[in-house]
Amino acid sequence: MKASINKKEFDLLAVLVDSNKPMTQRSIAEQSKRSLGTVNKVYNELVAKGYIADGMITEKGLEALEPYRVKRAIFIAAGFGSRMVPITFNTPKPLVRVHGQRIIDGLLDACLKAGIEEIYIVRGYLAEQFDQLLYKYPMIKFLENPIYNEANNISSAVCARYLLSNAYVFEADLLIANPDIIKKYHYQSDFLAIKKDRTDDWCFEVKDGYIVEEKVGGLDCWQMVGISYWDEEDGHKLSHDIKATFEQPGGKERYWEQVPLVFCKENYKVAICECKDEDIVEIDTFRELKAIDPTYDV
Repeated sequence: MKASINKKEFDLLAVLVDSNKPMTQRSIAEQSKRSLGTVNKVYNELVAKGYIADGMITEKGLEALEPYRVKRAIFIAAGFGSRMVPITFNTPKPLVRVHGQRIIDGLLDACLKAGIEEIYIVRGYLAEQFDQLLYKYPMIKFLENPIYNEANNISSAVCARYLLSNAYVFEADLLIANPDIIKKYHYQSDFLAIKKDRTDDWCFEVKDGYIVEEKVGGLDCWQMVGISYWDEEDGHKLSHDIKATFEQPGGKERYWEQVPLVFCKENYKVAICECKDEDIVEIDTFRELKAIDPTYDV
């Protein structure tokens, strides 16, 4: 059961939790993207509740945040990565090295930096190659997807469907530059996205901070980033809805995120979590890989 703090209170406490020294209300306003007037009001309310003292979060404040802590991370990593051939003939896309580091390592390091140590990787194509990760990340547990080559990524979500409460779900082929976009706490289910005037990629129509439509291409929209968070309640619903969608005619061809955003959207209210172009990039093709890492351009 979540503690009784509202979103404004959560935003202030989530800023303070990462600070090891007292913060001014102006600094809190800048980092929380709240107005100084709002911060002043909410700050005083949190002081009165005993959640803040002397510009720092208290033990009571940490207890109030605890129900919103991310418990685990799920990586969807079973696919072939066909647009990255020839490099993926012998290497799963998440294990491809960019400037000497495996793509997935940056995401794993970001999770650990945020205190998320319960990590699952759903694997399929060249599954045994993921064992190499255990030398650096011995906490990883693997989930096997035996039908990765005959179904879309919803089949991987079926494998992890009972683990989705208080959980991040990652596409495992994202090159992260800013690990701070992975947060210790989330107030509600959300999807990372980048504000765009125009995009030809998968994107969201958004109203009042919540996703109302997923589509390909659009104007004045939010480009989807393959990282989402699901709170306890939505995670439980997903465990049923993913399996039910998968078992419908044509269900194997679905993308897993279409379950909460398209096919069962009436059951969910998914917020936007904003990030920037410079924070993260998806390397879709071998040409894009060569542009980022010229060592492949031989």
